[in-house]
Amino acid sequence: MGVRRAAKGVGDFLIDTVGEAVAEVVLSLLACLLLGCLVLIAYLSWSASPRFTLAGAGLLSCFLAHGAWQTLRTPEKGRRRGLAALTAAAFTAAVATALVLLLYASGCDCL
Repeated sequence: MGVRRAAKGVGDFLIDTVGEAVAEVVLSLLACLLLGCLVLIAYLSWSASPRFTLAGAGLLSCFLAHGAWQTLRTPEKGRRRGLAALTAAAFTAAVATALVLLLYASGCDCL
């Protein structure tokens, strides 16, 4: 009985270790792909029109700043509606994307 339990424990450990390694590789590849897409979008928009790229970056910054303000301020009674909910969701997605890139793309040797 002791040998079977030990073998099962070793098998479970190996399955967990391999699963974590595969998940790490998949997340790193997704982060590199996301970073590459962001760089490609920036390059294509800059090559099309630098003025529109800067104007779009300014508008996106204002949009995300409004979302940050809506997310981090003291909530009012009731729910967020309309533009406030949209900007808060966009800010949350931008923060999540930045966190994924910070954690997984920093070790990416694709650049």
